[in-house]
This record gives sequence, structure tokens and C-alpha cells, in this order.
Amino acid sequence: MEKTGNFGDSADLDATIGLRNLGNEFWNLSPAELIEDCILSGEGMLTDTGALAIETGKFTGRSPKDRFIVKDAITANQVWWGDINIAFEPDKFDALYAKMNAYLEGKDVYVRDAYACADPTYRMNIRVVTELAWSNLFAYNMFLRPSSAELTHFKPDWHIICIPSFEAEPDKDGTRQSNFAILNFTKKVILIGGTGYTGEIKKGIFSALNFILPYEKGVLSMHCSANVGEKGDTAIFFGLSGTGKTTLSSDPNRRLIGDDEHGWSDHTVFNFEGGCYAKTIDLSYEKEPQIYDAIRFGALLENIGFHEGSSKPDYSDGTLTENTRVSYPIDFIDNIVNPSSAQAPNNIFFLTADAFGVLPPISKLSDAQAMYHFMSGYTAKVAGTEVGITEPTTTFSAGFGAAFLPLHPAKYAKLLGDKLALSSCKVWLINTGWTGGAYGTGTRMKLSYTRAMITAALTGRLDNVIYDTLPLFDLEFPTSCDGVPSELLNPRNTWASPSSYDETASNLAAKFVKNFEKFAHETSPEILAVSPKVLV
Repeated sequence: MEKTGNFGDSADLDATIGLRNLGNEFWNLSPAELIEDCILSGEGMLTDTGALAIETGKFTGRSPKDRFIVKDAITANQVWWGDINIAFEPDKFDALYAKMNAYLEGKDVYVRDAYACADPTYRMNIRVVTELAWSNLFAYNMFLRPSSAELTHFKPDWHIICIPSFEAEPDKDGTRQSNFAILNFTKKVILIGGTGYTGEIKKGIFSALNFILPYEKGVLSMHCSANVGEKGDTAIFFGLSGTGKTTLSSDPNRRLIGDDEHGWSDHTVFNFEGGCYAKTIDLSYEKEPQIYDAIRFGALLENIGFHEGSSKPDYSDGTLTENTRVSYPIDFIDNIVNPSSAQAPNNIFFLTADAFGVLPPISKLSDAQAMYHFMSGYTAKVAGTEVGITEPTTTFSAGFGAAFLPLHPAKYAKLLGDKLALSSCKVWLINTGWTGGAYGTGTRMKLSYTRAMITAALTGRLDNVIYDTLPLFDLEFPTSCDGVPSELLNPRNTWASPSSYDETASNLAAKFVKNFEKFAHETSPEILAVSPKVLV
């Protein structure tokens, strides 16, 4: 196969990143060419809708304990080091990269030039070098795509080198095990080896932006979805897996800005990406029509099963993993904003699936409460979501995405507070979890009710209603909302035993307080003052 354009050559890779003595270099191939290579090499197959289906191998998800940041002059005093941001020695990085370079000698590679950040002010040019054609297709789908004219003058700011077949030697290379993802902010390079999971590519750049934009540019980087209404009003949806982030931001009356990663500058909310990376487990047209229809030629399906004897995906099949995925360009969805940016947000929704049935289905937060709950990033897992979970388990993930935040969570919270103070943006806490009791006793909040509450918030119909306050958490919640039974709005009133509710609420409040202890020394008194009250 020959190159599809004169957009780069071996001298470029040698000059920009020191890669040399490679085999064939396939620069900026079209999706059709990449898919053809996958099929001819036996690495993938087409489904009945034309999507490419592949298996990522041993790793079907990210490996957080194998993600490192090089500790050097840029990062040493800025990164929040610990179990999330694990330090890596600069000389170890250089040695490991030299081994990867030698490993690639004589091997074919695919090179993709792309960029992140839909706002041109913050654009980051990315060059992705991959061993596998489908890894390159993923980069095409997920990052923003330069025009042909832009490619002729493309200068990369960051490089990603993704070689799944290259495995580290932990004793020699300083890794924990054979797989790794390492960010180097001085050299502006991300090394990925020993894992074929494509999500490491996109989350590597997201982690880099989560350092660069807040620290250097004053932009709040956010793990959220976003959409915009007919009047130009922007809404942001934060939430961990299972809280309804993708579902609730998919609204036929609003256009999608993006489904996962955004920045909030002084004037805009802008998408970091050019595509969507959606879970497909139990996917159906009835539940997620936009995602379902986007799975066509050019889309990349990962680790799915098939109906026996056919090329028709069986989205209920979790044999390989429950984390089955599809990536596709954002323009595979009809109702989108192009380019993927809009004005600063009018409403922010923090989504939590409270399996303890304590929190109101909707609460209005003060700015200080918004910062507190943003740093807490609370949800709960229930039985069946992970091996070993037999009862509701609290989960706290700062910024609703702690695994990707290099800085201390207080820095992101302060930036959020600064932006809220300069705007009229409203912040809402939405409980998409349980009512009438905890998981196992109560029932899951109906999606139709949650949609009605969000619509009421977006349209201003909750601005002039009467509010009540939830004890311990001091959360203000409306006492009426169109389309929602009033008795559901106060969670205590939905329990058969108010005393049981009080005990459960007290226990959950204590868990919030316990989780926040690690943030206390870098958190302002204003935020600490809105912490839930613990009964003694």
C-alpha cells in the first residue's frame, strides 16, 4: 500500500521524535484503507452494518495502576502525586523509549496527524504513531480531523506512540508490569505499550489537557457531556459510569456538543474531541437510537460478541468484557453542534446514582456546595456491577474523573468556583439512583421523571417554586415540579420507615466527610463549611 498523501515522511518522524529505520510508514490513511488493512491482516471483521469489529486482547479497559507521569522540573511541584498520579523517573522514560524505538526498527507503522480542542485558541496538534491499523482508526474517529490544507503544514505539539505488542520488563524498566501508559510533559510524548485497549490513547491526551489547560491557560477541563438548546443555552452533565450522563445529554430538542471531554474558557464550552466512545453493553435502538444508528462503516466496535453463525453483533454478550465499546466520528450523529463549541454554561448537572436512596432526585446547589460536590464526585455501585459487590458501595471520584486529573482536585474546584462567581450559571445535583429505600428495598428513579426535572431546570420552571432543605446535607430541593409526583421530591417521605432513612442518611453523610479528609488541607474554609453534618 502506498501513502495517500504527501503529508509526512521518515524525516519528519526522525526530526520530531527520533523514530528512524522503520519499515513502511502509512501516513493519514482514510478509514476505508485502515479497515481494509485490518481485514486483510485478520485483525478485524465487518459486522452486518459495516462497522469494523476487533478484539483488544488481554486488556479490555484502562489499567489505572499502570499509568505514570514523568516527575521532572515541570511536574514535580504541580502534580498531585499518589495512587492516581504515579511518578516515573526521567531516565527510565528515556531508556524505555529507546527500547521501543529499537523494537520498531524495520516494522511498519501508521501515522495519524490530528488535533484536540474545538476552540482554535487552545488547539493541540497531535501526531499518533501506531503499530495497528485499528488503533489508528480509533485516533481518526476520536480526535479532531485537520483539513488537507492543514495537513500540508502540520506541526505536532504532542506525540503518542502506541505499540501493543511491546511489553516492558518491570524489573529493568521501572513499570509495575508489562503494560504501561506514560506521560512526559517536558518532551510532550505519551508512550503506550503492552495493551491494545484504545481508550488509553484518548485518555492520555485528556490527562495532558487536564494539566495544561487549567495550569497554563485558566481553562477548566471537564469530564462531562454537553449540549445546547434552541436559544443557545448550554448545559453540562457530569457523572460517573452508570449515572446516565450519555442518556440524559442525548435530547432530541438539544444539539450535542460532545459526550465526554470539554473545556470551559472565559467565553466558551468546547469539545476536546471529534468523536464519541460509547459503551455498547445491552445497547438497543429503543434505549440509545443515536448510538445504535452510528454503528456503521467507519465505526470501530471493541470486544463484542455475535449472534451465532452471523456477523450481527450481540450487544448483550459480555463474554470478553462488560466494557464493550464503539468509537465513531461525532458527525455520525445528526443533531450536533459544528464546530463543537457553544457559549459558557447556563446550567450544570452533577449526576449521581445514589443506591442508598438518601439524596433528593434534584437539588439546587450554592457555589460552595457545587465546589464540594465537584470535589467529592459521588455515586454508588450496586450488586452485579463488579465482582465481589453484594450491596451498595460508595464511590467517590474527584471531578467525576479523578483517574485523569494530574493536579490537586482543589485546583479544579477553585477554577469552577471562580467561573461560577462570574456567571449566572445554576448548578444542580441530580439523583438518578434509588427512591423509597436503598437498593434492594426501594426502586430506581424513573428516567421519565429525571428527564422532566432536567427539562424544568433548563426552561426556568424551577426558578419560582418553593424549596425545602434536606437535613444533614443542607440541600435545597423543589417541593413541586411539572411531570413529577411531589411526594418523590423529598426522599425521606418516600421511605416506609423515616427512622431508617435518618440512620442511612447519617451513615452516608459520614462517608462524605471521611472521603473529604484527604482534601481538607488544600481546601478553602468556604467549601469545608458546606460539608454534610455528622450526628454524634
